[in-house]
Amino acid sequence: MEFIKVNIEERIAHIALDRGKSNAMHLEMIEELASAIKQAEENPAIEGLILHGKENFFTSGLDLITLYQYNEQQMETFWTQFLSLIHQLAAFPKPAVAAISGHSPAGGCVLGICCDYRVMAQGDFIVGLNEVPVGIVVPESIFELYSFWIGKRRAYQYLLEGKLLKPEEALEVGLVDELVSPISIKTAALRKIKLLTQFEKNAWRTTKLNLRKNLLHTIKTDQAADVAQALQQWWAPSTRAVLKTIIENLTAKKP
Repeated sequence: MEFIKVNIEERIAHIALDRGKSNAMHLEMIEELASAIKQAEENPAIEGLILHGKENFFTSGLDLITLYQYNEQQMETFWTQFLSLIHQLAAFPKPAVAAISGHSPAGGCVLGICCDYRVMAQGDFIVGLNEVPVGIVVPESIFELYSFWIGKRRAYQYLLEGKLLKPEEALEVGLVDELVSPISIKTAALRKIKLLTQFEKNAWRTTKLNLRKNLLHTIKTDQAADVAQALQQWWAPSTRAVLKTIIENLTAKKP
């Protein structure tokens, strides 16, 4: 794999996002991540997974610069695969811990809230869902996933204003579960997943899926409609104008 690194230690799959400085996600990266998660689920020797970022970035979310250049077929494939990935990770029956090593807005936050537990690095970082200010429609499935952790009222307000939180704020509202120094994040994630994997496996995994039954149903239902809605918004002139401005600002910041 080119953009995902997988290392199996002590029956835990360490899946590291590894694309550029900020781990921005494009189609190939999404496909590789889905493949790695599938292998971790199907391998009976693997008892859980830890999703890692890199220094200062878990993932900055979708790679808007690359996605902006996609044609209609590529974008349809991307949105289909991305929504499928969300369901796949949320439905992963074994324990899954996100080691949020830095910034984690938008798609990065989505990956984190699919997991069972989130450890985040302390520092000047942000996490949250800011799709609306970027011009991207938030489907009901993402709202349900967000509100699963922080409650419907707060999720509703945060999504409509595209609120991004500092680590301390995220901990306070339950978006993340633990804050540690950046150098300790992998140790903390491993400690948590070892706790989760010590229980009787069938009881733990079946209970997890029972507790997520309604959530997973919502994520899975009407994915085709969600893709169609996302595509309609993506190609709208107003959204293209917003994306163009964002991309120009991002490009100007690069050395």
